[in-house]
Amino acid sequence: MYLAIKDVKPIGNYKLILIFADNSIKLFDMKPYLVKGVFKELKDENLFKTVKVSFDSIEWSNGIDIDPETLYEDSVPYL
Repeated sequence: MYLAIKDVKPIGNYKLILIFADNSIKLFDMKPYLVKGVFKELKDENLFKTVKVSFDSIEWSNGIDIDPETLYEDSVPYL
């Protein structure tokens, strides 16, 4: 299932609150990704907080992005 991301908010402990096109609100934990490849850079909390919606997904100020399908499938309902 492919759903675009409408909004993203970084919260503590490297987690993201995501709002998808179907208006579902989900929580995504980035911690497991922070040990892999370019995602290691996101351990810098100031950089992590630069996340924004970019097209149908999210992107950080250094150009790192992540697939929206991964975000949807690997997140859990929030609230």
